[in-house]
This record gives sequence, structure tokens and C-alpha cells, in this order.
Amino acid sequence: MPVWIYALISVLLVSLFSFVGVLFLALKTKQLEKILLFLVSLAAGGLLGGAFIHLLPEAVKGGWNLGVSTAVLVGILLFFIMEKFICWRHCHIPTSKNHPHPIAFMNLIGDGFHNFIDGLLIGGGFLVDISLGVTTSVAVILHEIPQEIGDFGVLIHGGFSKRKALIFNFVSALMALIGAVVALLVGAKMAGFTQVIIPFTAGGFIYIAGADLIPELKKETSFKKSLLQFLGLVLGILIMLLLTTLDKI
Repeated sequence: MPVWIYALISVLLVSLFSFVGVLFLALKTKQLEKILLFLVSLAAGGLLGGAFIHLLPEAVKGGWNLGVSTAVLVGILLFFIMEKFICWRHCHIPTSKNHPHPIAFMNLIGDGFHNFIDGLLIGGGFLVDISLGVTTSVAVILHEIPQEIGDFGVLIHGGFSKRKALIFNFVSALMALIGAVVALLVGAKMAGFTQVIIPFTAGGFIYIAGADLIPELKKETSFKKSLLQFLGLVLGILIMLLLTTLDKI
């Protein structure tokens, strides 16, 4: 029961970050893009740190084998499939004439599926132990902040009112709650579920950081801004490193 409580509270907190977009409405587009790029670099560092510092070490406690490698690759492939075939575009820059996005409702459908997967990952982390569940949740939150700002911008420019955009974005975010419940139910009945979901999560984190977030950062050529992005990457990794102390509490 404590695992269920911790997992569901964590997923609900992650879902509440869907409201973060409204906090940045007063900012001009150029100001928002500067903040977003730092948040994207922080998210990339958090995801890479989560994958290599927490998830993969947990996955290989029984030894690195073909099962672990396959689960990591499946995680990478699934997120590729989401982008290519479910019309979910993983982008953090609000839509504009110079930066168009898919139709708002298609973004909601794709993001809802993505949030469901996030819930699976968080639920799977808590099935292993509380500390891994917390670190997985933190990595997801670091990534969700810039993602939700971008999603909110898509809905606003897609014709939604601010209130409607907030409600629909939150409903989409609540799909993570369903994902967590599915993970907890399946994990309780299926032997070996955590041995699959943990390296799978690592693969998903590596894909998002390497295929979506870092390429966005590479578009910036200014030395000063690039240095700030590098510091954001390092900070994200350090946050994940700091969270290893949870294992000792």
C-alpha cells in the first residue's frame, strides 16, 4: 500500500506541472525561448543522469545480459514510434508562424499517450523501491516543465482559450495516473516486470535526451548561451547524482 500511495502522489504532482505554462504567458517570445533552452538543457541532463546513474545500475544488478540490452532498445524504439506514427512532436518551443506545430488536438492525443508512458515509468520505479521511484519522478518533472510550456503554447495558438488550454492540458497529463495504476497492477501479478520496465525506462530517457532535447540545444551557436546550456546539462546530472543519497536514508 505505501508503494501505491507514493506512486500516485508522485504522478499527481507531475500532472500538476501541466499548469506551469500559464506562468510564462507574460513573457515575450524571445525571453521565453531563452528560459526554455536552459530548462531543456536541465531536462536533458536530468534524463541522462537518471538513466546512467540510477536506472541502468539498477537494471544490471543481476548482470548485463541480452534481456537488459533488448529492453533498453525497445524503450528507444517505442519513443521513436510515438514521434513518427502517433503524431506526437516532442518540442518545447511555443508555436508561431516561424515555428508551426501539428493541429492542437493531435498534440493532445500524442501528449496523452506520452503521459501514459511516463506514468508507467514512474510506477515501475516505485515497484523497485521508493528512492528509484522518486528519482524517476524528478527526472520526469525536469523534462515536463519545458514540455508543458510548449504544449500550452500549442493549444493557445491552436485556438484554445487560456482556461480551456489549461483544462485540456491537465486532463492529458492525468493519463500518467492511469499509466502508474497499470504499472502497479501488472507489476504485482507479472514476475519479472521490473526487470523489463527499468531498462526500458532508461532507453526512453536516453532517446528523449539524445534525439529530442540535445538537437534543439545544438541549434544555438552563441558561445555564452552554449556555455549556459552546458551548465544546465551538468546541473541536471548533478541533481540526479545528489539524489543517490536517497538510497542511504
